[in-house]
Amino acid sequence: MNETTNREIATLAGGCFWCLEAVYQELRGVELVESGYMGGHVRNPSYREVCNGTTGHAEVVQVTFDTQEVSFKEILEVFFTIHDPTTLNRQGADVGTQYRSAIFYHSDEQKATAEQVIREITAAGVWSNPIITQVAAADTFYKAESYHQNYYTQNGGQPYCQVVIAPKVSKFRKQYLDRLKR
Repeated sequence: MNETTNREIATLAGGCFWCLEAVYQELRGVELVESGYMGGHVRNPSYREVCNGTTGHAEVVQVTFDTQEVSFKEILEVFFTIHDPTTLNRQGADVGTQYRSAIFYHSDEQKATAEQVIREITAAGVWSNPIITQVAAADTFYKAESYHQNYYTQNGGQPYCQVVIAPKVSKFRKQYLDRLKR
């Protein structure tokens, strides 16, 4: 069996990419998490350009995972736990279109799964406000500058990491203890 047949990519936007990256790096079955940009109209955008909100890009993580270990649906269940999918272009103090909630699907199956998960979460009443997560076809992924990769691991003592990222990681660990990498 070809080893690559069990690999899939998920591209997700849910606020600052550092937060999403820190969580997905700990999820069993995830092999690689890269921070970057997607969904805009400028080629090869820089972090500064994306932060200005003029490129149309969202901060995203591109997650490569082993489907034998974790499903795309499980990836999305974590996604809807670690950010607020009901706020337009905002996550906490991070405001702008670059912080929107979005699932960039790589196949018709991923699109259908994303729409199904949104329907299930809505029906369950998990959020009191409507989910406004964008579901859009993946386009070009632009990997963020090297200092954005493994940000939380390398900068955990910084105030943003302690105040914003650490609580999300802690919440994830408590809720998904059985799915953490050993």
